Amino acid sequence: MRGRRGDRMTINIQEHMAINVCPGPIRPIRQISDYFPRRGPGPEGGGGGGGFAEAPPRLAPLALAPPAALLGATTPEDGAEVDSYDSDDATTLGTLEFDLLYDQAACTLHCSILRAKGLKPMDFNGLADPYVKVHLLPGACKANKLKTKTQRNTLNPVWNEDLTYSGITDEDISHKVLRISVCDEDKLSHNEFIGEIRVPLRRLKPSQKKHFNICLERQVPLASPSSMSAALRGISCYLKELEQAEQGPGLLEERGRILLSLSYSSPRRGLLVGILRCAHLAAMDVNGYSDPYVKTYLRPDVDKKSKHKTGVKKKTLNPEFNEEFFYEMELSALATKTLEVTVWDYDIGKSNDFIGGVSLGAGARGEARKHWNDCLQQPDTALERWHTLTSELPPAAGALSSA
Repeated sequence: MRGRRGDRMTINIQEHMAINVCPGPIRPIRQISDYFPRRGPGPEGGGGGGGFAEAPPRLAPLALAPPAALLGATTPEDGAEVDSYDSDDATTLGTLEFDLLYDQAACTLHCSILRAKGLKPMDFNGLADPYVKVHLLPGACKANKLKTKTQRNTLNPVWNEDLTYSGITDEDISHKVLRISVCDEDKLSHNEFIGEIRVPLRRLKPSQKKHFNICLERQVPLASPSSMSAALRGISCYLKELEQAEQGPGLLEERGRILLSLSYSSPRRGLLVGILRCAHLAAMDVNGYSDPYVKTYLRPDVDKKSKHKTGVKKKTLNPEFNEEFFYEMELSALATKTLEVTVWDYDIGKSNDFIGGVSLGAGARGEARKHWNDCLQQPDTALERWHTLTSELPPAAGALSSA
């Protein structure tokens, strides 16, 4: 339909209806990937058929996913665990192969990082400089971070490195999650995140090595509450409450672990206390480390002569002391005593920082009380146990922080 210059063009009702045919609500704009069909899992898409199934919307899995999926704790039912899978959509970041072994007798968790395949290119040369970090959650990342070496210019790195956590108890296995992250090292800028895997430790059985070959997943940060949908806001609040409930008031104050040895010597008539080592202590210095040492007191201490102190270990969160202290005392008198063990960060020119402590005695709870009672009931036997350090400072220790 043509008209002269200056004339207003008119369209009759038949042509108008033919042009603007859009019944119903406006549909969202489809993504480019939605126009490329994929073979569906149904009978039309399998075998030699030529059927295709349209890809589902990308936001549907997130909106319908249970809270455990957002935590990375996708744990199938016992006996139906899937520790390896392969799919075109899930392998865009690469796969990671590793072994986990929980040594219940030695209270250690061994993480054997083997290799990765098909990692996402992160550098201009189409390659990456990957390394692996592991963290125990919940817990302070700097306190329990372990790291492999960096493999240069490769998308299929081979590490074959063993990373070991000490002081791991059955309680840790029951409620903690191991986060394994693969990152790309950049010398001139910040290191880049490639992908991660989260493995609930309850999937492990004592003294049985478990092999994993799993696709890396993206790190999905939750948006601000104002920009989140109602469903995501509800899930976010639920996850926060769940994490606080799982941690409990005591675990929120966890500051590391300490391995103690107790033995009452009948020939010497006294208590022998061994300060063996600490594991994943809280970092107190700006360099991400601490300069830890340990002090012990046997309370009540009327004469103020029960203090013992180890040497200082520089720049470490996993110090080994292997020092012993002796308290001369009758076995019957120990029943009314309390052994206070505190860990400190040494600072020059100012007061030392308190890292954590634990009290062992008849008034203690849990493993601390059991360790003390076993020592009194089994004289001349060295009993080694791991104990959790908390941020609760003993009243008498506060005035002695600089000692």
